[in-house]
Amino acid sequence: MLKTIINLESGKKVYFASDQHFGAPNPKESKMREERFIRWMDEIKHDAQVLFLMGDLFDFWHEWKHVIPKGYVRVLGKIAELKDRGIHIYFFVGNHDLWMKDYLEEEIGCTVFYKKQYFEMGGKQFLLAHGDGLGPGDKGYKRMKKVFTNPVAQWFFKWLHPDIAMKIALYMSQKNKMISGDEDKEFLGEDKEFLIIYSKKKLEAEKIDYFIYGHRHLPMVLDLQEKAKYINLGDWISYFTYGVFEKDFELKTFEDKAKKITP
Repeated sequence: MLKTIINLESGKKVYFASDQHFGAPNPKESKMREERFIRWMDEIKHDAQVLFLMGDLFDFWHEWKHVIPKGYVRVLGKIAELKDRGIHIYFFVGNHDLWMKDYLEEEIGCTVFYKKQYFEMGGKQFLLAHGDGLGPGDKGYKRMKKVFTNPVAQWFFKWLHPDIAMKIALYMSQKNKMISGDEDKEFLGEDKEFLIIYSKKKLEAEKIDYFIYGHRHLPMVLDLQEKAKYINLGDWISYFTYGVFEKDFELKTFEDKAKKITP
């Protein structure tokens, strides 16, 4: 089991955020949420040592050789600012931005992951993942993901004009209710939540203190056996929740005190 060890500096913290889905449901409403997320990054930059972006930062993202999707300039600029301040940025590709390639790595200096990763921080063991495709069930999505990550399918898609490709992709994303819906607001129970089932199975063979995921959109901290914790970070659509770790993990809500309202 390969893992990354992060030695926390005194007074520094590790932050986690997931499922912003910027671009949805439309540019105007997305911009308001983008500004709120930027204000949060401004707030944490003074004591952050590491920021984990746990997937679906964008409602859809695809990189051509010389083109990236329009928009998100201020969000990307703020992430770059944090990186320039010496904050380590780890980005987990989600099911909406799974066609991420090397743009964030080359232009900003983020480290991009395409599957689950193990970390050790503050003497605690972490398993981190966006969460899509893990655990039992959801066979339809798993088949779809195999198509979307297939090199041949990606090769054909990249030859579409970006205006056409983005229009199709955004329509498909919202048509299939990939963004959080009413079904994501109900806890199904430990025996039916696929990420909890997956986490419990991992504990049979591995020592993990914190399982941290996005994807599910339902903010939650749940005690598992052997003092391990299952954590879902929620989203920046309905909940505006985030995680912070110093000596222990906390799930918090960003209480935005800004008076600014985007017309």
